[in-house]
Amino acid sequence: MPMPIEALEAALREGFPDASIEVQDLAGDGDHYKARIVSPAFKGLPRVRQHQLVYAALKGKMGGELHALALETSAPA
Repeated sequence: MPMPIEALEAALREGFPDASIEVQDLAGDGDHYKARIVSPAFKGLPRVRQHQLVYAALKGKMGGELHALALETSAPA
């Protein structure tokens, strides 16, 4: 079952309450999203670790409810 964009945004906002978050549905099917997350939590971390934090915030939904998520993460300038 696809994950509604509202559920994805809510999970990301719960995990990164102080972040700027933009989510796009890439295919219109509720299975392929792109997320841009700018959070102080990412400061000083390599990109791989930033993405691991995002996957952890999704609490196991990646690969199940959520099929594909392109990530763009960074710390505020």
